[in-house]
Amino acid sequence: MDSLTHIALGACIGEAFFEKDFCKKAMIWGALAQSIPDIDFLASFWLNTSENLLAHRGFTHSILFGLLVVPAFALIADRVHRPHNIRFRKWILFFASEVFLHLFIDGFNNYGVGWLEPFNHTRFSFNVIYVADPFFSVWGGIAVLMLIFLNPYSPKRKFWWRFGLILPFLYLSYCTINKMKINADVKEIFSRQQVPHQRYFTTPAPLQNWLWYVVAGNDSGYYVGFRSIFDRKKQIAFQYFPRNDSLLEAMEYKEDLQKLIRFSQQFYTVEKYTDTLVFNDLRFGQIIGWQYPKEQFVFHYYLQQPTNNLMVVQRGRFAKWDWQVVKSMLQRIRGN
Repeated sequence: MDSLTHIALGACIGEAFFEKDFCKKAMIWGALAQSIPDIDFLASFWLNTSENLLAHRGFTHSILFGLLVVPAFALIADRVHRPHNIRFRKWILFFASEVFLHLFIDGFNNYGVGWLEPFNHTRFSFNVIYVADPFFSVWGGIAVLMLIFLNPYSPKRKFWWRFGLILPFLYLSYCTINKMKINADVKEIFSRQQVPHQRYFTTPAPLQNWLWYVVAGNDSGYYVGFRSIFDRKKQIAFQYFPRNDSLLEAMEYKEDLQKLIRFSQQFYTVEKYTDTLVFNDLRFGQIIGWQYPKEQFVFHYYLQQPTNNLMVVQRGRFAKWDWQVVKSMLQRIRGN
């Protein structure tokens, strides 16, 4: 999830654990603890792009990191707020709820989370919700604003922390149901349209949960398309993209390339932009692909120009968007 969402959820959890005169201090602790796994952004200051891609949501999003940082937070908070009547066990439970919730909900995005680092490099991803979905985030933001301005002894505070926690997770449950429906549909469509594939995934298109991005294929290439949960026809207009591994033969042992392949979890293609080789990680979507099926991919890494790959995950996320694109997306969401 995005950082603002983690801050809002953390503050609401802080309010839920502690009441009255300590509640606003707990909101600050909660926002801080909920944000601490994202301290991995500091790695970008000394790692190159391919290394940073693997570092992000790596060790600082692992179970081991959580087990180390939770007691550290508890000890610091316990000492800072002395004298107090808060049991150390409550500090541990509070900070564990904050940190491990962060690790858990990040697994619902498409980036992947290294829960088992450093012992196992597998990335876990449920692909249920877009990384910045306003329908998930807005409720916590509203709740935190209300909690900031309300009197610490106001009886309304209980309503607002519940509002900020219950509604996002009701929406996340709804997104999970959408995911199950889309997966059932695409499996039937793969069979009907005879789409050859060894692996596939579905993930929401940007900023919502009704239009889904579908990728299926094998080591030869991938079929890419979109499906709305409101689609009635059991079909997807797939666009095929060859993987083009042969273009990588001259670079087979280049360290950056091996890191990119590992990061992509095999969902990649290679193509040439004029005289430059480009590595596409298909998991991050296709730029306005619902409107132009042959558009380039959001994540495109210039293999022969590594210094031109700053913000490689974000730079194509909303490229070419305008009001016409928004209208076409809304129309596609309505279904075929």
